[in-house]
Amino acid sequence: MRYVALIRGINVGGRAKLPMADLRSALAGLGHTAVKTHLNSGNAVFTSAQRNPEKIAADLARALDTELGLRVAVLVRTADELRSAVEANPLPVPDGSRFFAVFLTGEPDLSAFTPGQFEPEVFAAGDRVMYYWCPGGLRDSPMLKAMTDKKLQVTGTARNWNTVTRIAELL
Repeated sequence: MRYVALIRGINVGGRAKLPMADLRSALAGLGHTAVKTHLNSGNAVFTSAQRNPEKIAADLARALDTELGLRVAVLVRTADELRSAVEANPLPVPDGSRFFAVFLTGEPDLSAFTPGQFEPEVFAAGDRVMYYWCPGGLRDSPMLKAMTDKKLQVTGTARNWNTVTRIAELL
């Protein structure tokens, strides 16, 4: 079965440095095959006989901590789950570099948020994914600053739409 591992917060601002060769090695060391990374931001596609994405994520997080001293969140999706997230996107994508999919560990608590609250920024929820249109970019987004892991009550990791669709192609 094909999977994608999405590592949160590595190689950003000089923190949590993880060479992609080390990520490939960690995945191979866990018995996964056909490992390929995309960009330098913690995206890896691979094949595994393991059928439990949460176990794969936990094992990889433990390996990165043990072998490299990196305590990072790892989310794993099957190829079908990633493709479904792409196909289920309910929002237009005017610019793939300013449109984001935030992959989540569970269903978010959106009770504190309302549609239109952050206009011109827009959000929509999917199956363990949030879709964000941030016309001003990610870094200064009021919406993303408000929608923290703590408020959503889940852990997430964001990828721009260009990256998400490229990973889907790699799978």
